[in-house]
Amino acid sequence: MSPAETGGTDPRPIAGIDRLVHEPARLMILATLYVVESADFLYLMHQTDLTRGNLSSHMSRLEVAGYIDVKKEFVDKIPRTLLRLTETGREAFQTYRQGMIRMLEDLPD
Repeated sequence: MSPAETGGTDPRPIAGIDRLVHEPARLMILATLYVVESADFLYLMHQTDLTRGNLSSHMSRLEVAGYIDVKKEFVDKIPRTLLRLTETGREAFQTYRQGMIRMLEDLPD
């Protein structure tokens, strides 16, 4: 179908979307980290309602992509994991957000 046949919208922009960001659990993690300087593992777990295993798995994918930094430390002999959005992650989230806004605004009413 041509854009004229679909009411003037072009569905192709969604094909270029960052699928790493688009996955709902990772999107929640990135959105949470976007508005804070850093967050610890338990805070993210409670904010996203993800299990420890799910959060850990998604964190690993985001860390490998360079979207987040993970820092492990001990506070009074208790392990603590801090996560921070990298500049690359911030740019990826902003690009994703702007792309979604453009795509949704282009849909007919």
